[in-house]
Amino acid sequence: MPGVGSFHGCRPLCVLLALTSMLGMMNEQRQQVKMIDVGGKAVTVRTAIASGQLVVRSETLDRIRKGDLVKGDALHTARVAGIMAAKRTSEFVPLCHPLPLEGVDVDIECVNSTEGCRALVIVVVRVVTSAKTGVEMEALTAVTASLMTLYDMAKSIDHDMVIGEIKLDAKTGGSRGDYVRSEARALSSE
Repeated sequence: MPGVGSFHGCRPLCVLLALTSMLGMMNEQRQQVKMIDVGGKAVTVRTAIASGQLVVRSETLDRIRKGDLVKGDALHTARVAGIMAAKRTSEFVPLCHPLPLEGVDVDIECVNSTEGCRALVIVVVRVVTSAKTGVEMEALTAVTASLMTLYDMAKSIDHDMVIGEIKLDAKTGGSRGDYVRSEARALSSE
């Protein structure tokens, strides 16, 4: 159709063929993506603890605590969002196995601002399963969904919020054994 776009004649087909050829060469140079076969692994109890934070203004923290936001109770909604996200992790992390979760605990702590520091909402999630693979991704996904829900519910009053510090803090079970983040080890020994 004349005047629509900048392509004329066979140019779109030529571009498409060139791109297809480039993608084919790139795929030859990269390892293929695959879901790990866990069929031969034993079912064991596995846990994961992850955390993250939302940096907010003091006024925003007060409104979150009181449930005084246009969309309602952010803390309750964030807990539910975290649980829902943990259960559906394999739907948005492509190579993650769907797992039967036995428990998902979402703890949210509001931390007042101090001299030179903004207020924080800290989310800590613990996920438990008996399965052939771990639940680290479920814990991390739950933290992320909880923080995004808090952000969504408070964005009308605070555009300066920052989601950050999302990390795996600990895990148990599996062939590689237990893991505790080094900062968490240092804090627990004090």
